[in-house]
Amino acid sequence: MLEETVSLPDQPARKQQQRSVVTQQKLLDAAIEAFSENGFKGTSTRDIAERAGVHHPLITYHFKNKDQLWRAAADHLFSAFTHSLAKSVDEHRNMCPKIRMSALIRAYIDYAKSHPALHKVMIQEANYPSPRLNWLIDTHLKAVFDATFGMIKKLQDLGVTPAGNPALLFSMIRLCSGGLLALGNELKRSSGIDIDDPETLEEISEMIINIFLPGDMPADREPRTVN
Repeated sequence: MLEETVSLPDQPARKQQQRSVVTQQKLLDAAIEAFSENGFKGTSTRDIAERAGVHHPLITYHFKNKDQLWRAAADHLFSAFTHSLAKSVDEHRNMCPKIRMSALIRAYIDYAKSHPALHKVMIQEANYPSPRLNWLIDTHLKAVFDATFGMIKKLQDLGVTPAGNPALLFSMIRLCSGGLLALGNELKRSSGIDIDDPETLEEISEMIINIFLPGDMPADREPRTVN
């Protein structure tokens, strides 16, 4: 009884904290949706509050202003994205370079499919230079992209991928992956391509891998464990 009595005063504080976490998540989800559709300038905090179903003053309470809310929403979206890529690389670190890159492409496509706002936000921000774009690249994209350029350069040296600028080649892979999925509504209407069909998604993955990684690994580099 004593332990229960002592814990009672903490319960309202815990409930308030839980409500605060739920409210923040609602605002982040609504912000990601709104910013991906309308861009930073075209999105108002009132629109985000309405989408989240919360009172407008709660935005300034939790995030101070629209810029901080954008950064928090982008951080939430892109942290999970880069984590998914890093996880794929780690899980396949003992595989040959072609298998590692193929798995990375699949991870990219899987995340882009389940989070369509990813490329929509990037497209919105890439339309013109801004501190937000610089922050997004420096905070979330540059490190993982630079590492991927190195993977592609190794595959080029092995004759697996086409020659050329590794950064440009990876950008083409990204656009074919996420950009294609971002056009899902148009593809279904214009071409009858249903990206929600698991078979179509698998076909997209296979085609991108076959197009950008057409070569075979050299016989002396085939072992699954590599340095």
